[in-house]
Amino acid sequence: MTGENVAEHVVALLFGIEHGIEPRRIDPPAADAERARRLAQRGKPVTAMLRAFRLAQGRVLDRLLEELLRLSSDAEPINAATRKLIALATEYMDRISETGVLAFQEERDRRVQWRLSVVNEASVRVGTTLDIARTAQELADLATDHFADAVTVDLLDTSFGEEPPAKGTLVVRRVAQRSVMDGYPETTYLEAISGESSVPPQQLHRYPDGSPPARALVTGRPSRHHLGPSASMLLVPLCARGTTLGVAQFFRHHKLDAYGDEDLLLAQEIAARAAVAIDNASRYTHARATALALQRSLLPRSTPAQSAVEVACRYLPAAAQLGVGGDWYDVIPLSGARVALVVGDVVGHGIHAAATMGRLRTAVRTLADIDLPPDELLTHLDDVVIRLAAEVSAQTDTESAGDIGATCLYAVYDPVAGRCTLARAGHVLPVVMTRDGTADILELPAGPPLGLGGLPFEAAEIDLPEGSLIALYPDGLIEALDHDVEAGLTRLCHALAHSPASLEATCDTVLEALLPADRPHDDVALLLARTHTLGDRQVATWDVDADPAEVARARASVSEQLTTWGLEELDFTTELVVSELVTNAIRYGRPPIQLRLIHDRTLMCEVADAGSTTPHLRRARVFDEGGRGLFLVAQLSEHWGTRHARSGKTVWAECALAAPELFSDAAALDVEGIPGVV
Repeated sequence: MTGENVAEHVVALLFGIEHGIEPRRIDPPAADAERARRLAQRGKPVTAMLRAFRLAQGRVLDRLLEELLRLSSDAEPINAATRKLIALATEYMDRISETGVLAFQEERDRRVQWRLSVVNEASVRVGTTLDIARTAQELADLATDHFADAVTVDLLDTSFGEEPPAKGTLVVRRVAQRSVMDGYPETTYLEAISGESSVPPQQLHRYPDGSPPARALVTGRPSRHHLGPSASMLLVPLCARGTTLGVAQFFRHHKLDAYGDEDLLLAQEIAARAAVAIDNASRYTHARATALALQRSLLPRSTPAQSAVEVACRYLPAAAQLGVGGDWYDVIPLSGARVALVVGDVVGHGIHAAATMGRLRTAVRTLADIDLPPDELLTHLDDVVIRLAAEVSAQTDTESAGDIGATCLYAVYDPVAGRCTLARAGHVLPVVMTRDGTADILELPAGPPLGLGGLPFEAAEIDLPEGSLIALYPDGLIEALDHDVEAGLTRLCHALAHSPASLEATCDTVLEALLPADRPHDDVALLLARTHTLGDRQVATWDVDADPAEVARARASVSEQLTTWGLEELDFTTELVVSELVTNAIRYGRPPIQLRLIHDRTLMCEVADAGSTTPHLRRARVFDEGGRGLFLVAQLSEHWGTRHARSGKTVWAECALAAPELFSDAAALDVEGIPGVV
């Protein structure tokens, strides 16, 4: 190109000399400015053009002087002609150099502005989300819009599954690609210009050792390649924080110019921005997956078997940009065929919120095991949150202890009485739907969120007839950007009132009615429970006088009831358990005393009295006359314990419906040496 340019300038200068045209009036070649611009486009320095002009000027003058010597031997006209030629050539060269440099600089400035605009556009278009594939596709789309005919983006992949990489190869995943050539399918076009077999999106493939992409991945250095007379390629590694993540390939086909240094620099700048965005997305994806795995491991995988309620539950994590939240739900079987229903919400998002949720769920289960009333349980849970906040403050060296906050709703349903006791700590109100299809918001005493401390919690009791449906949920279900809480509650009530009979289908109906089509703006937990009651055929109750003679009558009544239920094989075991529990109530409790049997999935024996003294299990010595009653109860039952009410307590034992082989081996029950046991 420079040779053609110089030749045209020589012709123009000689034409001016021949016809006596002043240098300032000699028109430069028409393509002179265009050639200067193309030099700028190719990234060549302007000094290369000026050096070519000066070398050509010297060569032309030498040839002209040689001709002068052949025309005349007179030194004076030769000197005069020489001075004139030098002056004409110098003046002409100065003028066309100025115009060439001006055109070169204009194009250079335009290219710089264009490159800056593309880089600025990349900062807006690339990395708009924390999704790896979408970020890579944004890089491909931007490049094909401005300086490439086709782009592929491959990321190193370490999850090979059952196909380990062959020795000497690098395994990558094709996460994005795009071509803009008319008439070519994307994969066919990429195969045609690169000479490699086409790779479908999201497909694993291998780069052989020593291939240009493999070298780019290993060395981390970009490179330019000519693929033929009409195609060129840029290979740019995607590097972020000192780590090579993958490689981007930019192809140009049937263009006037092949890729130059300026194009490689632009591709590097855009790829560097994309690499940082991909690395951020990768780190976020890993952290989110870890938090989700932690949260799902802390949530119940299945609800326990119980007869009090039929339950269905859902958990939906929030949209990816918000991170994992701290919502949770739980279903906890309690003594006396009762069940506890729990829904809570930890303030904030991320792995810390999920971990805090797990600790609070564990605390709730521990407090539920000692059968605390709902309001007392929330009081103890409030203390737990305060201690957790204090630990966080101590670890972060901050003075504020309010870094952890949570809400909770705790409900205990008794299928024998058909009554539910609820208390809430800053949580949204539940919704109850009766069998006639009416859904209403259940009004409960307001309670402060967990973590404030010093404020009381109150419980409320409501009757829930057979077949009632109660819905527990966090605020993420009813709050949204397009409506307030009241509107959300109205939608929830309407969805429940028009829901199908199946609880699982009802969950889906509620979520579809209240949540957006993609992902909710906050994580959501939904717990639906349909109540059942245990009638007189499953419950037997007797009042017991505070007289030791009542123990025998209690055993007789129990034996008769077991015969009615067809559980004669449990007669001996149950009589022994009842005898010990009633005896303890008469000796150490206070009247009134009541005995109750519940026939459900197990056989539950309960003895209630007005005393507040809690019995404790101990191991009696060989010659002790007492202390073996609860030990026998513990050995003969699956579970036993004590629960306290506003006045009095209830000692209970739960026995399996299949009768154990009693006393076939004294060591099996660990009662060797107990008088009267044979």
